[in-house]
Amino acid sequence: MKIFLTGATGFVGHHVAQALAAQGADLRLLVRKSSNLNNLEGIDGETVIGDLARPESYAPALEGCDAVLHVAADYRLWIRDPDAMYRINVDGTRDLLRAAREAGVRRVVYTSSVATMHFRTDGIVINEDTPVSLKDMVGHYKRSKFLAEQQAIAAAEDGQQVIILNPTTPIGPNDAKPTPTGRIFVDFLNGKFPAYVDTGLNLVDVAEVARTHVDALTKGTPGRRYILGGENLTLKQILDKMSAITGIPSPKTKIPFAIAATYAFFEEWITGRIRGKEPRATLEEVRMGRKKMYASSARAQQELGFRIVPVYPAMRAAIEWFRANGYAPGKG
Repeated sequence: MKIFLTGATGFVGHHVAQALAAQGADLRLLVRKSSNLNNLEGIDGETVIGDLARPESYAPALEGCDAVLHVAADYRLWIRDPDAMYRINVDGTRDLLRAAREAGVRRVVYTSSVATMHFRTDGIVINEDTPVSLKDMVGHYKRSKFLAEQQAIAAAEDGQQVIILNPTTPIGPNDAKPTPTGRIFVDFLNGKFPAYVDTGLNLVDVAEVARTHVDALTKGTPGRRYILGGENLTLKQILDKMSAITGIPSPKTKIPFAIAATYAFFEEWITGRIRGKEPRATLEEVRMGRKKMYASSARAQQELGFRIVPVYPAMRAAIEWFRANGYAPGKG
C-alpha cells in the first residue's frame, strides 16, 4: 500500500511512520525545506519537499497513493502570529483533503486531537458523543484543531472516506521539539517544577497511538471520531510517577489557579512579547488546566482494536530519551 504521510518529522508522525514501515507500507513523506530530518533516520520512504500552506507543492505526489495519513499540525500553546496556525491546521487540512479527492486517493486518516472535545471542571469522563461547539474551545490551538476537524467531518459527509483519530496526550521517546506535554517532563527533570495546579490529563503511549493509525486504515468508519487514550491522571499523579522513575522529589505545593494565571500573564508579556521567546507558562494553558481532560476510548477499543496500556513504561522511555539526548541531566 502506498501511503502519503504528513508530519513524519514530528513526535506522533515519527511513530506512525515507524509503524507503517514495519507493516511494509510504501511511504511518501511530506517534509518542509526547513524540517529536521533526524526523526526519519531508519525509516525507508521517499521524501517530498512541500508545504501544507501551498497545496501545489505536494499535490503531484498524491498521484498513485492508496491513502493519506494527515498527522502534521502546528501544536503550540503560544504563538505570536495566530493566523499562521490557522493557515496550517485549518486551511492546510481543507486543501489536503481536496487534493486527495482530486488525486483519487481512496482513504484518509486525519489526526485530530482530544483538544476538540468538551471537557468539564468536575472531571467527568467524556467521549466522542459529548456535546461540543466552537465556543467551548480555549485558545488558538484548540480552536484551530476544532475547525480543522469540522473540515474532515464535512468531507466525510460529502462522501470522502475520512476517519478521524483524537489522541489524548501521547508520551514516549523521540519528542524532539518537545511538545507541551514533553516540556512538562523536561521541566521536571531540570528541577523547574516547584509547584502544581489541580488539573488532570489522559496520558497515552505514543506507540499504541501509532499502531492504531495503521489499523484505522482498514477498520475505521468514515466520518467517525475515535478517542485514543490511556490513563486518566491528575497532574500530581503524573509528577509522582516521574518521581518514582527518577528519584527526583515530586513538588508538594499546590497553587491556586489565580496565582498560576498571574504568573502566566507576566510570562507572556515579558518572555513572549518583550523578549520574543516562548514563555514557560501561558494563560491558555492555565485556562485549559481548569478542566480535567479525562476521556474514554471505548469506541476505539471496540471498533479499531485499540488497547489501553499502562503508561508507566512510556513515561520511563520518554525520560530516558530526554536524558540521552541532552534535554536534561543523566541519572545522578
